[in-house]
Amino acid sequence: MNQTIQRFGYPATLVADYLHWVVLLRPSQPTLGSLVLAEKSDAMAFAEIPAASFTELRGVVSDIETVLRARVNYQKINYMMLMMVDPNVHFHVIPRYEGERTAEGISVPDKGWPRPPALGEAVELSAAQIAKLAGWLKQGWPKGR
Repeated sequence: MNQTIQRFGYPATLVADYLHWVVLLRPSQPTLGSLVLAEKSDAMAFAEIPAASFTELRGVVSDIETVLRARVNYQKINYMMLMMVDPNVHFHVIPRYEGERTAEGISVPDKGWPRPPALGEAVELSAAQIAKLAGWLKQGWPKGR
């Protein structure tokens, strides 16, 4: 796994593993269910990822949105490709909602709603909370992923 994937806590944060992508629980939660969608290659520009990664991306995004809609009941969803500190191709996936959502005893308000996500005001998860939330999301993930 590339350095960006490792930086976001892999394997402890792993929610789903695909041929070209991994879905990780974001250890810092600006909203409940925030994820990192990371491409597995060493590419450092979106245009450099393998063609097969682009093809697979559609199904991965469909899975993400299906699971987050069921688990978090988001109103909007933001995909942010920031890549300022972590160089490999990845997106921050932030489900958006008015108010607060709770799962596994963890409550996370969307402090930025309805503006851009308040990334600096995220809930920092402990190792135990990461395990609980990652497990909670995995339970709803399509089988075979």
